[in-house]
Amino acid sequence: MRAQIIKYLLITIFLVYSTPSAHAQTEMALSIQSFADHSPVPARYTCSGHNISPALSWSHAPAGTKSFALIVDDPDAPSSMWVHWVAYNIPAHITMLNEGVIPNDIRFKQGMNDFKKIGYGGPCPPRGHGQHRYMFKLYALDTILNPAQPVTKSALETEMKGHVLAQSVVTGVCHTPN
Repeated sequence: MRAQIIKYLLITIFLVYSTPSAHAQTEMALSIQSFADHSPVPARYTCSGHNISPALSWSHAPAGTKSFALIVDDPDAPSSMWVHWVAYNIPAHITMLNEGVIPNDIRFKQGMNDFKKIGYGGPCPPRGHGQHRYMFKLYALDTILNPAQPVTKSALETEMKGHVLAQSVVTGVCHTPN
């Protein structure tokens, strides 16, 4: 009898902890309409095309999200990480950015990229360096940020410490010309 009770309790515990709760939060998801994760970035979003930002959308931000931040960088750059876009204080009610965000978009703030410009700078890999990855990283934050000026990726990451509720990444790839 005791063995049956223990078996019943173990089965009950297993079922309770292995069944998702009705209140379980789905992970935040970032998507880019013009290309899938780990797929080529279309030329129009690169320096050899129109050099405009792709349309982005996201869903399932966690409860308590007050703003979003976005960093786009290339970890395969020859000298070091190359920053293509820094955006922050994107209001929590916004769940998409249309194609071609302009540097002075009044809905949120943008920082300096490594092209020494405010806003988006598309993939522009140097000749003969093979494939580069472009990581679009969206962060859900529990605060509105006030980073040090000028706003760079580094300043933004410092300000975000301890405030990231969730993160989602989509990676695009570009092959360099020979």
